[in-house]
Amino acid sequence: MGAAKQSKAGTAPRSAAHCAVFALAPSWPLARALASAKGVPAHVIACHRFPDGETLVQVPARVAEQAIVVQRLHDPDAKLFPLLLVADALRRAGAQRVVLVAPYLPYMRQDAAFRPGEPISQRVLGRLLRLGFDRVLTVEPHLHRVQGLKQVVPGGEAISAAPAISEYLLRRGWRGVLVGPDAESARWVKAIACASGLPWMVGEKQRLGDRRVRISFRQELPSTAVMLVDDIASSGATLARAARGLRRMGAERVEAIVVHAIFAPGAAERMQAAGIARVVSCDTVPHRTNRIACAPLIAQAL
Repeated sequence: MGAAKQSKAGTAPRSAAHCAVFALAPSWPLARALASAKGVPAHVIACHRFPDGETLVQVPARVAEQAIVVQRLHDPDAKLFPLLLVADALRRAGAQRVVLVAPYLPYMRQDAAFRPGEPISQRVLGRLLRLGFDRVLTVEPHLHRVQGLKQVVPGGEAISAAPAISEYLLRRGWRGVLVGPDAESARWVKAIACASGLPWMVGEKQRLGDRRVRISFRQELPSTAVMLVDDIASSGATLARAARGLRRMGAERVEAIVVHAIFAPGAAERMQAAGIARVVSCDTVPHRTNRIACAPLIAQAL
């Protein structure tokens, strides 16, 4: 993979590079691609799980001044504490600056206490990441009531997936209308449309529960070919409801692009039943629908 070099944990790197990429095994493919794009070494972090459920990580004995940690944070609860152990180990091994690349950032939707007695999970995660990292990069975080990622975690930077999605659409030669399911999607659906020269529109969404939403569209469809675009597909309810509404408006073929393919059980079937012919996703979360690589975007941001 280009200039990326793998090093076993516990041994010193071959060269005293100013920067290096580190990852636990599940995030290694993305880390290797990112290191290759940056032309820096990459190292797999050793991880041991004790019989009592505790975790021990091990990085090389000496590391670069700047350490970039790549960690996919879907299913986050079992990953967050080992991630802090990695940050501590890297600093003890000589890293002066530790950067986290988490293509998908969890707990962003709970940005308020919606009912008495609930936490504000977004703020809790921000405080946690501040313990270990000087800088946090993520792709299209689900921010609603906050203006930017820096309000969640100082040093946080959000990377737009719009350039990669636009490039994918242009490469496919796809023509039709881009549709965002709600006002939250308007900013980056517009960015994709401007880069790809396609018309766009957004709907209005009212959430009725975890899997129940109401979506309406006030504009007429300028094309019978529709590409739904959303940041997250979790239950699939939003995209399914939007697809049904668009078909009633005259859409003949509905496809979807999502950035983060969370896909809870039943989500794919729900979207297919609603008439979505094809779903494509970015590779921020590993899934069989991954078609759009984000490593080049992250490398550029770094």
